[in-house]
Amino acid sequence: MHVVDLLLKLLSYKSITPDDAGSLQFIEEYLDGYEAIYVNKEGVKNLFLSKTFAAGPHLCFAGHVDVVPAGDHWDTNPFVPVIKEGNIYARGTQDMKSGVAAFVQTCKEVEDFNGTLSILLTSDEEGDATYGTVIMLEHLKAQGMLPDYCIVAEPTCEITFGDAIKIGRRGSINGYLTIQGKQGHAAYPEKSINPVHQIAPILEKIAGVNLDNGDDDFAPSKMVITDIRGGMEVTNVTPSSLKIMFNVRNSTKTTQEDIRIHIEKYFNGLEYQLNLTQGSYPFVTTRNSKVVESLVESIKGITGQKAKLSTAGGTSDARFMGAFGIDVVEFGVINDTIHAPNERTSVKEVEDLYHVFKHMIQNFK
Repeated sequence: MHVVDLLLKLLSYKSITPDDAGSLQFIEEYLDGYEAIYVNKEGVKNLFLSKTFAAGPHLCFAGHVDVVPAGDHWDTNPFVPVIKEGNIYARGTQDMKSGVAAFVQTCKEVEDFNGTLSILLTSDEEGDATYGTVIMLEHLKAQGMLPDYCIVAEPTCEITFGDAIKIGRRGSINGYLTIQGKQGHAAYPEKSINPVHQIAPILEKIAGVNLDNGDDDFAPSKMVITDIRGGMEVTNVTPSSLKIMFNVRNSTKTTQEDIRIHIEKYFNGLEYQLNLTQGSYPFVTTRNSKVVESLVESIKGITGQKAKLSTAGGTSDARFMGAFGIDVVEFGVINDTIHAPNERTSVKEVEDLYHVFKHMIQNFK
C-alpha cells in the first residue's frame, strides 16, 4: 500500500475522541510482524507495537488516531477524504493521521534495523489524555520496555515542510487569584474596600510580564491575564471581591513557587487567595541527542532544509515521554489548518514525511 492510500484509509475512520472507530485494530493487522500490547481504560484504547531486529537502541514512533469533532462549514464530508489540486481534505489530515500514516508505512517496509522499532498510539490525545499515552508508558516502564528515543509525528512545520521540529514544550500553569474587599455604596467609597482600586496600580506588575529571561531553547515565561471579574454589574455598588484568572506557559526556568513569590511581592498587605494548577510540565531534549541530530540530518537529506529547533506552541503527548526520561522530538507536516474547517495537507508533504522517516531509520546508528 502507498503511504497516501494508507492515509486515506485512516481518514475514513470517524475516530472522534476517545473512539478509535476500529482504526487501531486495522493498524495492528496491517503491521502483522509486530508484537501488539493493548492497555485500555475508561473507553480509551492504547496500542503498542514493537519488533526487535537486533540488539541496539529502541526507537519509538508515537501519535494519536483520535480527532476533534468536525464542526461546521466544510465544503466536503470531513470523514470522506477528498484529493483536490494536490491536497487531501478531511478531519485529521494534519492533526495527525498524516504522521501516523507516514510512520506506520515506514515501519511496515523496514527489513533491517540496528535495534528495536515500536509504535505507540492512543485514542485520547485531543481530550483529557488521562487514560492515554501516559497509561501505556506506565505499563512499559513496569515491563522494562520504555523506548530510548521517540518521534511524535505531530504537525510541526510552519511555512514550508521541513522548516521546524520541536525538541521540547513549555508547561502550562493556571492561576486563580481572588482579592477580598468590602462592598459598599459608590457614593461613600471611604466606607468600603474596593478591590478594583487595590489592584489597579498592581496590574501592570503582573499583566503580560516575563517571569524569566528565557534561554536558547525557550522564550520567556509570560504571565497572561485571561479573565477579570467582580461586582454585580451595577454602577452604585462597589464589589466585595475581585477574581483574576491567568495562565503561564512556563519554561524549565519558572515553577509554581516562582509564581507564588512574584504574586506575594506585589499583593503583600492585601487580603487575597491564590490557587495554582499545573496542566503540563515543561521538558526539553538536548540538541546533541542522537534522535535530534539524526532527524535534522534526515530532513536535510530529503528536503535540503536545515530545520530550526523549536519549543513553541501548546502541549502534546511528547510531554509524557519527556517525563519518563525518553529523548523525544516532534516532527510532522505543516501546521496551519488543524482543528479548522476544511483541514488539509498536501500529498507531497505526506510522501516527504514518509521519506524522512525512512531515511532516518536507515541511518539511525
